[in-house]
Amino acid sequence: MIRQGKGGANTVTGLVFEKRVDLKKLFEAVPGYAIRDSGRAGLDLRYNDDLVARIFKKHASYRFLEEEGVDWRGIISKRLLPDDALLVTSRGTLFIIEVKSQMNRGSVDEKLQTCDFKRKQYTKLTQSMDLGVEFVYVLSDWFKQPGYKDTLEYIRSMNCHYKFNGVPLRWLGLPVDENGNLDGAT
Repeated sequence: MIRQGKGGANTVTGLVFEKRVDLKKLFEAVPGYAIRDSGRAGLDLRYNDDLVARIFKKHASYRFLEEEGVDWRGIISKRLLPDDALLVTSRGTLFIIEVKSQMNRGSVDEKLQTCDFKRKQYTKLTQSMDLGVEFVYVLSDWFKQPGYKDTLEYIRSMNCHYKFNGVPLRWLGLPVDENGNLDGAT
């Protein structure tokens, strides 16, 4: 979401999202982090070779549910496809990450008002796995305009979250060095 920016490679304490987000590429640019394909749904996210999370893009989240013995068809009536999902293993929390970038008025305005429904649907899907669910929008600066004040307040009132242009690693519960910086980052 940084126009003509470099994104995750320049971050110090979090992941900076651009219009088209690829968590795999973002984490590959962060010192200490590595992505591994373990042969199961999604990708393993490792920090200093320790498994810290799993990344799921769109349909991979449903392959993960299948591996866990969850048949979504018996729980919800229609599949939801997250931009990204990040299962932070140390927290037992599945973060649903939706990226919304806007340069002018459009359909995203109404999509922001669906966070409560989506969070509840994902909570139903993961209930048997005893996972917490956090729903977070990563928003471009467009949404800082006064006309979005009520929408942003609504998102918070529904126990959902929003961040502008990125997500701090510490907020996700992912490792950073003892100074709050990414290991090896300057």
